[in-house]
Amino acid sequence: MQPSPLLHESTLASLQHTKNLLAFSGGGDSTALFFLLHVKGISFDIAHVNYQTRPQSQEEEAYAKELSLRFNKNLFTFTCNLKERNFEHHARHVRYEFFESLIHEHGYETLIMAHHLGDQLEWFLMQLCKGAGLVEMIGMREWEKREAYTIVRPLLHVSKAHLKDFLEKEKIHFFEDESNASFSHLRNTFRYRFATPLLEAYEAGIAKSFAYLDEDTQRLLPKRFKRIKELFIIPLHDDDLINIRQIDKALKILGLLASSKERHEILQTRNCVVGHTLAVVFGENAIYIAPYRKTPLTKNEKEMYRKAKIPAKIRAYLASEEIDINEVVLR
Repeated sequence: MQPSPLLHESTLASLQHTKNLLAFSGGGDSTALFFLLHVKGISFDIAHVNYQTRPQSQEEEAYAKELSLRFNKNLFTFTCNLKERNFEHHARHVRYEFFESLIHEHGYETLIMAHHLGDQLEWFLMQLCKGAGLVEMIGMREWEKREAYTIVRPLLHVSKAHLKDFLEKEKIHFFEDESNASFSHLRNTFRYRFATPLLEAYEAGIAKSFAYLDEDTQRLLPKRFKRIKELFIIPLHDDDLINIRQIDKALKILGLLASSKERHEILQTRNCVVGHTLAVVFGENAIYIAPYRKTPLTKNEKEMYRKAKIPAKIRAYLASEEIDINEVVLR
């Protein structure tokens, strides 16, 4: 097999120095990425989720085991049986929970995912039609920092057609997910009616535009915030669009992807607990985000935090982590 130019050299250079976990489904995208990483000498292990939704689910898991044995990779598998209702939402939650448990237990630094240019364009078009700002429309990035790890998407500039060409040229086996052809999923409608024809006609330009847009979104977001352990202190801005983007960024780092309903609740209440785990509170000059705890406080602690104008929902976290109250100030 000849080395392929499909991956950025800068990405490969970074992955040479990290402990990597590849999310592997057995489909064309993740299979192509498996072999592209292998041929470039990148060390990684693989994680596979079996949703038991199709007859070939067992074959895909068996293929993951076959590759792990052939190429001496550690394989982690998780089997679940999800309900049809809101399947995509639940499936995403389950797999990230599984991946993050492995990252925590085994010390992986990166989670490598096989999202490609078509995935990014589909997301962009769906958000465009729903109504969203630039940051929300871009969605995925090649490097995305989370609390304890980094998501890396090395194929985000590569079309699915190029990945299939690679697989066919190298005669690599992979599985086709029949559900990808079903128009019962809105994303598939956008894929086949809009994204795929656009990529067939304008792939190079679309890839270049996403590269420019990614640079632009980085400039749009204010960078300054203060972090102490899992406490984020973000300067309060007059524009709530900037505020919610900064909150989104902090929540992602802490491992939570807020829904549109949760974002609305944050801006409406300005004092809430998201996902039953993270407190988001607007103060006079700053927004505070921290794990929500219910540890009882002493009378003296309550008075100390009250005088310092520290929001109630984050006080227990500060106390339990013994964070100096003088540090909780933006200079």
